[in-house]
Amino acid sequence: MLLAIFAATVTYTAGLSPPGGFWPDTRDGHRAGDPVLQDRHWHRFTAFFVCNSTAFVASLLVIALLLTNKPEKSFVKGVVLYACILLALLGLVVAYAAGSCRETDSTAYVTCLVGVVLAYTLLQELVWIKLQRRLQPHVHKIQNDQHGQSTTSTTGHKQASDEHGLKTARSLVLLLATLAATVTYQAGLNPPGGLWPDSREGHKGGDPVLLAKNAIRYRVFFYCNSTALAASLVVIFMVQNNYLSTSLIHQRHSLEAVMILDLISLIGAYAAGSCRDVTTSIFVVALAGAALVYVVFHMVFFTLDLQVQDLHKKDTQVENKRKQLLVVAILVATLTYQAGLTPPGGFWSGDNAELGYHAGDPVLFNNYPRRYMAFFYLNAASFMASVVLTILLVNPNLYRMGIRCHALSVCMVAGLFGLMGAYPAGSSRHLRTSIYMIALVAAVFVFIVILLLIIIFPKIITLLKKAETENNKGRGSDKIEPQTERRYLMLLGILAASVTYQAALSPPGGFWPDKRDGHDVGNPILRDSNIRRYHIFFYSNSTSFAASIVVMALLLLEQLQRTRSGYKDRPKLIRAMHTAIIIDLIGLLGAYAAGSSREWETCGYVFALVAVVLLYIAIHLSISLFHQEVMALRTNGIRTSVLALIFAMRLARRRRPNGEPLI
Repeated sequence: MLLAIFAATVTYTAGLSPPGGFWPDTRDGHRAGDPVLQDRHWHRFTAFFVCNSTAFVASLLVIALLLTNKPEKSFVKGVVLYACILLALLGLVVAYAAGSCRETDSTAYVTCLVGVVLAYTLLQELVWIKLQRRLQPHVHKIQNDQHGQSTTSTTGHKQASDEHGLKTARSLVLLLATLAATVTYQAGLNPPGGLWPDSREGHKGGDPVLLAKNAIRYRVFFYCNSTALAASLVVIFMVQNNYLSTSLIHQRHSLEAVMILDLISLIGAYAAGSCRDVTTSIFVVALAGAALVYVVFHMVFFTLDLQVQDLHKKDTQVENKRKQLLVVAILVATLTYQAGLTPPGGFWSGDNAELGYHAGDPVLFNNYPRRYMAFFYLNAASFMASVVLTILLVNPNLYRMGIRCHALSVCMVAGLFGLMGAYPAGSSRHLRTSIYMIALVAAVFVFIVILLLIIIFPKIITLLKKAETENNKGRGSDKIEPQTERRYLMLLGILAASVTYQAALSPPGGFWPDKRDGHDVGNPILRDSNIRRYHIFFYSNSTSFAASIVVMALLLLEQLQRTRSGYKDRPKLIRAMHTAIIIDLIGLLGAYAAGSSREWETCGYVFALVAVVLLYIAIHLSISLFHQEVMALRTNGIRTSVLALIFAMRLARRRRPNGEPLI
């Protein structure tokens, strides 16, 4: 599932933003917004597009197969599933080799790197096995010295608890470190303010614009961003190395300490890089303080009637809710961090005293100041709320009380509201389109309210439960575990929301770099060159984004329902989440087909890929079912023959009263 989600995410982003960029204007036989690689290296672009689309479609089908309720059947776990995964991996490798370079020698070198890395991995594993054998006795000695004074029963219970806590801390910290390393790496290579496009006026092409315009602000951003990147890499190394993430380090809360350092560095880098004046930076940091103050007041006033031991008591449902909140908060924080440093519309590449803008300033701020301010503050509020929530979820004494009084859930809902408000403000330049997006978001909440009304009536719930019980008779172990199903849905919803959010703020085709031929700077090029295709992409992408938000909201709602009712079977809200995921995947497919190409024939090719893979699955399923029927008939035939033989032998042994045999 993780591999399929990763492949779908990177191929979706690469399909909408192909290597080589887009033409900024219409001349010399090409149109503005068309891929540059398609005109200069047609064969290379075709190889990239075909392989990238194949990997995208195959990964979507893997996700759909894994979400079925019969994971044990060969239909899912057999040849079909592994063939789709292998196809997605091969598509990724070939697409990377075709799109990352422009020469045949470089392409061959990149392809050969796969074998070199595989050989290095095997060699490293052999060396590590030998080192592990030498170091293992010393590690056991240290652990025995540490736990030697405890009794056997107490030590066993405490060690099991420490191992469970260590496992949870490692998984969640690794998620934060991986995503933080990703966004800080990208922010370091593409800093806020952009890069100089040429060498003139005392600067060099490719140097950061912000360094020349505001050196102090750039250095604050650079060092904070670099600190977050270094902390993330250190955490990843510690978690991957079992000797550096032992229970001793867990007891000293070393991983959590590095995690908090990472988050504080992200706050500093965001405040320095997302704006250009000190007052706005202070206000951005104050948003984090406001979120923290609200959570504290909420916990103080809504826990007056509760006992202290009840607030801090360890509970499985509270721990599961903590995991869900932490995953959502981490993903929202990393998403809004990237969007805040590189706002939609890009940056000015030069100064213009007449129009009143400077190089490195956001284009959207000068052309649409109200729209930019709405996007900026909503995105900043979402980022700060997510970071504060992540910090609070590190301390058990705080998050257990905050989850029980729903203070952290309110903070997370505020972050999602900010995300949904920043999306229509930054993804379009027209009021009508923003109204459509707000209406779509409102439809999401109407859908949730309708589900709440359905849940209120117990008769409907009883009927649905009875129907599901009758429908699931005889399935036994073929059902996916509810907790595993929730994790899959949470991952799909969050990652789909992240890629669609980024795709809307940086649409395929790029933005106009100047005011010519009746268009405005910072507006999407695809909207002016092919408005029908842009609308298909925009509304399909927006539908997928809204469906992803629905999934995350329903997961939080479903967790609240399970906490109150104690119903541990497969909840009815899971059905609604599956419906939203299907809408999500269809929207992704439509947006990818519309945004990754400029010809309708190529879009048809993408959908034809889906049909071909589905046909392959149907053929394989038919053959598998036919083989099962044949084997069943053979088994039944052999069983019938054996029973007939046994019956005949019994008759042969029986005799009449006069001693004669019956047959």
